[in-house]
Amino acid sequence: MPESFDAVEMQAALLRLRRTSGLPVAFGGLLSDTRHARIAELNGAQTTALRGLVISAGSGLGGKAIALSRPCAVTDYASSRHISHEYDTAVAAEGLRSVVAVPVVVRRKVRGVLYGALREPLTLGDRTFDAAVAAARDVEQALAVRDEVRQLLAVTREEVTDPPAAPGAWEDVREAHRELRALAPKVVDPALRDELLAVCGRLATAAGARAPRGRGFQLAPREVDVLACVAAGATNAVTAGRLGLRPETVKGYLRSAMRKLGAHTRLEAVVAARRAGLLP
Repeated sequence: MPESFDAVEMQAALLRLRRTSGLPVAFGGLLSDTRHARIAELNGAQTTALRGLVISAGSGLGGKAIALSRPCAVTDYASSRHISHEYDTAVAAEGLRSVVAVPVVVRRKVRGVLYGALREPLTLGDRTFDAAVAAARDVEQALAVRDEVRQLLAVTREEVTDPPAAPGAWEDVREAHRELRALAPKVVDPALRDELLAVCGRLATAAGARAPRGRGFQLAPREVDVLACVAAGATNAVTAGRLGLRPETVKGYLRSAMRKLGAHTRLEAVVAARRAGLLP
């Protein structure tokens, strides 16, 4: 069974945290509700004492970070007077002393918490804090992308089921298609990414059914992404920014797509792609 989005993204963030900070242990998890996070992923741990631990807002170091919505750290966890000590048994079992906790915050809402730790009582410096914050930002960005995709899919499913009849209404469909195509490479969850691409295909097919069909064309996914942006009036530079590519790379994809479509201009390529059911 493939790993969930949460597991994959959290594991990647924890690995980055250890590599960039030099901390031997990293762990974390997402919130199950507004006040509780479950430690689901461990990296560098020698025991399973922390796995499955449910952290309540305001309790312990991570709970404090969740409640305050900011990074918190202690030099010696067991003796710290600045946190409560509900989780001392698990922390001691893993032998942790110096610990930093960083909340994962998306649109001002705490969604999870990441920890990095040493097995000796040393003051954590700016480099460690920066590494922990950067790892949390990775998870935040992935969650923001997932949220955006789900919102777009919720709206777009209705358009696929009941396509708009008015020609002008198709501009909204085309814009949704472009946004979904641009987001697809950023989606970690394979099931969500497959659903996203399937909806894009159904949008394009629904629109293509309204126009004369051309001969079959096989375009690479990135070629379709570029054409979707071009269809919305984006320049090569804007397209590059939207897709996270270099302008030269965009030009290459566009030239390739035009050649496959037998088009001599950007507009001809878009028209041919729509007739072929590749774009809405």
